[in-house]
Amino acid sequence: MRNYTKFYIGGEWVDPKGIKPLDVINPATEKPVGKITLGAPEDVNEAVKAARKAFESWSQTGIDDRIAMVMKIAEIYKKRAGEIGAAISEEMGAPVWLAGGPQAMSVLGHLMTSVEAMKTFKFEEDIGGSRVVKEPIGVCGFITPWNWPMNQLAAKFAPAVLTGCTIVHKPSEIAPFSSYLFAEVVHEAGLPAGVYNLVNGDGPTVGATISSHPGVDMVSFTGSTRAGVEVAKAAASSVKRVHQELGGKSPNIILEDADLGPAVAGSIATLMMNSGQSCLAPTRMIAPKSKMKEIIDLAAQAVADWTPGDPATAKMGPVVSESQWNKIQGLIEKGVAEGATLVTGGPGKPEGLETGYYVKPTIFADVTNDMTIAREEIFGPVLVIIGYDTEEEAVRIANDTEYGLAGYVQSGDIDHARKVASKIRAGYININNSQMDFSVPFGGYKRSGNGREFGAHAFDEFLELKSMLGYNPAAA
Repeated sequence: MRNYTKFYIGGEWVDPKGIKPLDVINPATEKPVGKITLGAPEDVNEAVKAARKAFESWSQTGIDDRIAMVMKIAEIYKKRAGEIGAAISEEMGAPVWLAGGPQAMSVLGHLMTSVEAMKTFKFEEDIGGSRVVKEPIGVCGFITPWNWPMNQLAAKFAPAVLTGCTIVHKPSEIAPFSSYLFAEVVHEAGLPAGVYNLVNGDGPTVGATISSHPGVDMVSFTGSTRAGVEVAKAAASSVKRVHQELGGKSPNIILEDADLGPAVAGSIATLMMNSGQSCLAPTRMIAPKSKMKEIIDLAAQAVADWTPGDPATAKMGPVVSESQWNKIQGLIEKGVAEGATLVTGGPGKPEGLETGYYVKPTIFADVTNDMTIAREEIFGPVLVIIGYDTEEEAVRIANDTEYGLAGYVQSGDIDHARKVASKIRAGYININNSQMDFSVPFGGYKRSGNGREFGAHAFDEFLELKSMLGYNPAAA
């Protein structure tokens, strides 16, 4: 049993002001595997105080010093990545291959990509006789999710620290173990006291306090659109900057000229990899009616490879919690009730997996874009297949959503794929199941959020612009 009841504030592990304990449940066993403490507003106050004090000096450090520190953090993290991967699997149910691979190792991708981008980043620009400079915004509040706990922390941590900001972080109380270990890493690396602070807690208490705190200069939130709205409301009173990476219902257009075998199998793998618990998952497959039977058959074959089971050995683990399982079950039942054709999967737990929050990988066909399962983010291993007659109709269906985080296009003709990709109203478009790229901006349109993460484009989220007129009078 893990006993992670202290908070990391001002470079020390301190006893919390909050006294409410919380059991952390392993979703594969439904049993407690550790305990944390839910923080109080007073804990946030102490963390903000430490972060504000640290900002005075950290914001004035040289770029080379910040880069050296992040590289040292990466070096130590790499040595502990296996331990952190095991914690991820235990806290949120990711299978071992995923938790120790993409889940844990994404941190190194973000840290090193950000370091390379920082080496050539320009903080100053002369315009006529004036100079425009970029300065760190100050204390940043991070509220991170349970589905990719280390990936989402690293995507915020790297640009914030490299630009000279300091941090108060609330990880998800459902999956807090990996963040606790990350705090141990930055402590071992010698990150100055107060640059990174960790306070566990729930959204209505610690999350809301971070969002509304007058000592926090910006808040970066990743999670549901519903929760993101609450963060923005809480932040409004202090007029702080709000960065949001929210929900998605990503379209995946299969064009007539696509190589259907790899197009469908690759799409299924992207969706099922984290038990469907990825905000950019290609959950709406928009397929030509002329090839619908073949596509449905290929999808069913591909899903057969994603059998859920014990995270120690299986390709797919459980979903994160009982409440998440119940939500997914309700939406699957809604799909059946609204007349979609159940191709495979369906309600209930897989045979032989009565213990654990396991969901049957599910495919619905004959879906129309007005059905609930085509509109709402299910956040589980559920695919809906929607037919189209013309390419124009496919694009219209793709864009007929309140979300705009990601989109996918499958085509055997790259020029054709590019043309269709340019018409999708989303921030992150993937052509032919390409690999993730940490160097390009990630974020969404519409109710999928605002601002961007990843690479050099993330730096601007943590910077203020200052214009100094008359700085170069001779050039005016």
